[in-house]
Amino acid sequence: MNKRAFFIKMLASSLARRKSRMFSALCAIAIGGTVLLGMMSISYDIPRQMGREFRSYGANMVLVASGDKALLDIEDADRAVALIPPDALVGATPYRYEMVRVNMQGYTVAGTVFEGAKKTRPYWNVTGEWPQKDDDILIGSDIAEFTGLAPGDAIAITGRGTGGARFSRDMTVSGTVRSGGVEDEFIFMSLPVMEGMFGGTGGAEAVEVSIAGTEAELDAIASLIRQNVPEVSASLVRRVTQSEAAVLSKLQALVILVSLIVLVLTMICVATTMMTVVMERRREIGLKKAIGAENRSIAAEFLGEGVLLGGAGGILGAAFGFVFAHAVCVSVFGRGIIIDWRLLPLTVLVSIAVTVSACLWPVRRAVEVEPALVLRGE
Repeated sequence: MNKRAFFIKMLASSLARRKSRMFSALCAIAIGGTVLLGMMSISYDIPRQMGREFRSYGANMVLVASGDKALLDIEDADRAVALIPPDALVGATPYRYEMVRVNMQGYTVAGTVFEGAKKTRPYWNVTGEWPQKDDDILIGSDIAEFTGLAPGDAIAITGRGTGGARFSRDMTVSGTVRSGGVEDEFIFMSLPVMEGMFGGTGGAEAVEVSIAGTEAELDAIASLIRQNVPEVSASLVRRVTQSEAAVLSKLQALVILVSLIVLVLTMICVATTMMTVVMERRREIGLKKAIGAENRSIAAEFLGEGVLLGGAGGILGAAFGFVFAHAVCVSVFGRGIIIDWRLLPLTVLVSIAVTVSACLWPVRRAVEVEPALVLRGE
């Protein structure tokens, strides 16, 4: 039997003789590995998860016409939107605003694309149905309360087009929208229908864009749009992007803090267990040193046990950590987690490093054992 095989057999025998204590240390390491992988996975995936959650607060980028142009050409806006990575783009919605009258009362009407509005303004609370036909409109909750209109009612909208010609069109209220903002005072209709009433085609005063990404990524996209589509001016909605960045940084700091605390507790548990083992094996250590064992061989034995425990605990922790991270994301975000598989070997290596570090003090005590004193029973 060669030295390596004998050394491994000796380590396995040593661990087997102290199953209960080694099992306690193994459980502590596995728990530490579970929390470590879970927290690292959550920290890695938090920007994606929180980015999707923050999209419920509305668009985080606005496109308008650069220069003195009143309306942004939709073709230019489409060119700008095409520069956004498809996996990051949540939605893009154009808006054009005009004034109309309903029963001699003036209101602001917004022309938009309702399918896009569902993505960029998911916080809208619509009572009734979203418009399905050209003559369907949404009205703000303030207008509904003031006029007494309800879904299904018909109204006549009058106004003056860009050429000065007056128009009147009968529309049907398909639903009311409540957002807690200025939208509660607006009337919303299909953008093509508005263009037919007021004149002009393919233009909007602004295009709201919802993008999943960090503030730095959004800044890079805005710069890319300004460089490649000079007809479009892209700006970020700072109150959304900065709030998102602040929340993400605090969550990630909390994750790091929790991980460090768990690792420290794991080290304390392992160090305590190994110190107890050293005290129990003082006579054995003294006998080995009396017959010629060197300090480095004694240290190698205990550190070898630490490597085996750390490796086994890290593997268990990596397996349970995936389950832990998935359960947390499903319960908090309602979606599964994307695991970076590079974290699995990293978890095992960190577990081994933490266990070996925890063994250093017990190993020092082991090599300080005096054979003569121990063998005399002192």
